[in-house]
Amino acid sequence: MQALSIPTWIIHVSSVIEWMVAIWLIWIYGEVSRNPAWRMLSLGMLPALVSAMCACTWHLFDNAASLEWLVTLQAAMTLVGNITLCVAAWWIWRSARLSAALPVKDQESV
Repeated sequence: MQALSIPTWIIHVSSVIEWMVAIWLIWIYGEVSRNPAWRMLSLGMLPALVSAMCACTWHLFDNAASLEWLVTLQAAMTLVGNITLCVAAWWIWRSARLSAALPVKDQESV
């Protein structure tokens, strides 16, 4: 664990925990609002969580050369996560536009 200082570890771990809480809260919001687009956002956040966990794992083992594949996996998950977050944001935007276009009486059934 010499790769990072204690304050840096605190930031890394708290960021991962914060991201998990955000995923959970967004999922709950999607259920409460009955808008599946928000649940898709929470699912779209998962690759970024995997990316963060790869980074923490690699640092936990002192950036071991045998675990360098985690760096590649982290980069791939960051790319996938950015794409899924972009798609989820588009889905939320599209959902809002469709809801605004519906007559008021039809919005109750959505």
